[in-house]
Amino acid sequence: MTTTIYGITTCDTVKKARVWLESHDVAYRFHDFRAEGLDNKRLDGWVGKVGWEKLLNKASTTFRELADKDKQGLDEKKAKALMLAKPTMVKRPVLEVGDRVLVGFKPEVYEQAVGK
Repeated sequence: MTTTIYGITTCDTVKKARVWLESHDVAYRFHDFRAEGLDNKRLDGWVGKVGWEKLLNKASTTFRELADKDKQGLDEKKAKALMLAKPTMVKRPVLEVGDRVLVGFKPEVYEQAVGK
């Protein structure tokens, strides 16, 4: 089963999740949004599984720095466009375990997902 964690290297929550994965001997690939970006197909898949509301991190610095007009009238199309333009607005980390998608980090949820 393939496990990939998506995020940015400077995010404390991503760091905690990576430490957890490593300490539980879970092999994974790290995808850095800043270096590798985010493609529409992957984002569509995530939105289909967890919804755009869960993926869009309105508490992120990137989102808070947006102009008010960009924050108003959010719907799936607008949220996806924002996340594709600035992937740091995606709530982190996103963990793909096989065909499952987890957003954020909770050790008990990771434990259940990877069976460790």
